[in-house]
Amino acid sequence: MPQPEPVVVVGAGLAGAKAVETLRDEGHDGPVVLLGAEPERPYERPPLSKQYLSGGAPREGAFVHDEGWYAGHDVELRTGVRATALDPADHRLELGTGEVLRYGRLLLTTGAAPRRLGAPGADLAGVRYLRTLPDADGLRAELSAGDRRVVVVGAGWIGLEVAAAARSYGNEVAVVEPLPTPLHRVLGPEMGEVFARLHRAHGVDLRTGTGVRELVGVGGRVAAVRLDPDGELPADLVVVGVGVVPETGLAAAAGLDVGDGVLVDAALRTSAPDVFAAGDVAAAFSPLHGRHVRVEHWANALNQGPAAARSALGREVTYDRVPYFFTDQYDLGMEYSGLGAPGERVVCRGDPEGGEFVAFWLDAEDRVTAGMNVNVWDVTDAVQALVRARQPVSTEHLADPDVPLADLAGG
Repeated sequence: MPQPEPVVVVGAGLAGAKAVETLRDEGHDGPVVLLGAEPERPYERPPLSKQYLSGGAPREGAFVHDEGWYAGHDVELRTGVRATALDPADHRLELGTGEVLRYGRLLLTTGAAPRRLGAPGADLAGVRYLRTLPDADGLRAELSAGDRRVVVVGAGWIGLEVAAAARSYGNEVAVVEPLPTPLHRVLGPEMGEVFARLHRAHGVDLRTGTGVRELVGVGGRVAAVRLDPDGELPADLVVVGVGVVPETGLAAAAGLDVGDGVLVDAALRTSAPDVFAAGDVAAAFSPLHGRHVRVEHWANALNQGPAAARSALGREVTYDRVPYFFTDQYDLGMEYSGLGAPGERVVCRGDPEGGEFVAFWLDAEDRVTAGMNVNVWDVTDAVQALVRARQPVSTEHLADPDVPLADLAGG
């Protein structure tokens, strides 16, 4: 009998690794190929800016599976190999090696790449990005030496976590952010100020409402950051964290529908037959939100990769999870569920200045769109139930710690 065409997964990150794991767990016994452009076997990204970067966890802890797992489960893992062209009509995938793979079903888990800084001098030595494990290796080596003047460009999640790690090693840290507060687009001004206070309290020179005009070098290495509209910060090291761009090039060149990511339906199917997508690259139709949503966080890759694998096997799949994210910075631990929108009203249960509280974002009809628990634990399920309920909630009850959150999900 002829060998069946393999299921090919393009992208060996968390989503891809969990997809091939699910294929085997669900009983698929045909050939499975997992392709990764990086030389490393699949690893998780949160440790890169959290535990591993700050010295609290070993490098090995970032990997999804141990080294022998793939061969032990008959998964052909090919690292350091990039897919260069996709022909969905003929079920063909071209590789950078010149090889052509035929597939029965294809999963795109190609992830995202860091957005590059466009300022003059951005190509100087000492300007770093944090996306890959080798990036984290190099950055950890520099930060752990201490006594560095570190400038972080961008006060998003990655930028703030890098700033916290840098301070933990005793470095002098400045953060440059053009918006009025850290995390302004995600959390809005009120909750953004929580993180501004946190970092300033730990000695970070936080410059909001300020951009980067130019990076100045000495001998080919960065030495200072000139600010816009004015000012200058000395810098031994600059870390850029200004967002990521989904890796849609392969899909777009193949004629798949692409927007802010590869467009997929609620079953994670692309516009091409037998091609699916998951993780950072996928803009999935969300029944909960009634639109396509692309989520860049760890939990999405963890759960969406397996869902795409099940869909590829012909199972009934509707991916409708509430987006979830977590961060740890200094003595602050936070979990965020949902998708709040800029300008929505924020109601707090507890005192944001006291460091333990739950914040809720509400739309015009007093429905909870997102919740963030800060140093308050075991409430994520209740917060997600409120988001999923999409029912008006009494703001008085929402703010009252004596009213159990689980009692509010029914309205």
